[in-house]
Amino acid sequence: MAKPSRTDQSALPLTPYAPDLAAVVADWRRWMLDERRLADRTVALYTDHFRQFAIFFTSHLGHAPSLAGLAALQIGDLRAWQAARHASGHGSGSRALGVTTLRAIDRFLRRCGHDGIGALAALRAPKVAKRAPRPLDVQDASALLDLAEDSHQPWIGLRDQALFTLLYGCGLRLGEALALDRAAYPFGDSVRITGKGRKQRLVPVLPVVSQSVGAYLAACPYGLSGSDPLFIGAKGKRLNPGVAQKRMRDLRPMLGLDDRATPHALRHSFATHLLGAGGDLRTIQELLGHASLSTTQRYTDVDQARLLDVYRKAHPRA
Repeated sequence: MAKPSRTDQSALPLTPYAPDLAAVVADWRRWMLDERRLADRTVALYTDHFRQFAIFFTSHLGHAPSLAGLAALQIGDLRAWQAARHASGHGSGSRALGVTTLRAIDRFLRRCGHDGIGALAALRAPKVAKRAPRPLDVQDASALLDLAEDSHQPWIGLRDQALFTLLYGCGLRLGEALALDRAAYPFGDSVRITGKGRKQRLVPVLPVVSQSVGAYLAACPYGLSGSDPLFIGAKGKRLNPGVAQKRMRDLRPMLGLDDRATPHALRHSFATHLLGAGGDLRTIQELLGHASLSTTQRYTDVDQARLLDVYRKAHPRA
């Protein structure tokens, strides 16, 4: 049976599970937040994908899934779910995340002494093409920071310039920068950043970054202190990420940049330019706050020739 339409889904219960499974899902969510310390957005993605899975099987099997129902699933049922997602327009990335979600809750179920999801081991996730990030070149990054200052409200121009300088100068995610409070400044030689999974790291701060943030704060019409946000919008509230993203969209045509030039591209640029100047991958991994070195390689667009060159120069028997 085909997957219900989005309209049909909105009319279904928010927790379309049998009572025993609903209790486990609630425990799983708390475990991800409190013990694994995953970001709120990550937990929301996992729980929403599993909810969509449950909605499909409520229609497919004629009843809400229970713990016993999950254990009894056949590979044909799981493939029907993937086929329905594909037919309704879900791309390979979304379908792969769905499989990842099932594996995550399957591990939790078994950890709690339950049987898990039947036939899940036989289900293969679709291959997802890895799209290499596209960093700005050094000249475009510098020009972007200069252009960001141009605004009908001078203090807002200085704010945008300070934010983008911080992203590029420290390699921060946009959310990490916008989460900073006024108490974090002056930075000194480094700033403590809370990243994904609420993990903290110290990131060195260049003088040009401190100067740019200082110029913005000196011009800001709001008296910011203590727990006030470091970066604020026109009404004095913490700056919304969408405002920074729109500012980048407005600046792109002036430099002839494509739609992959986003605030996050400044983070890619930070890593790529450090690598190009001779920085080692392990150090860049620490600066970016990556748990895996393979993630750093993808961010910095490291090719085989570059890796071989580093290997030949660094290995004592090369």
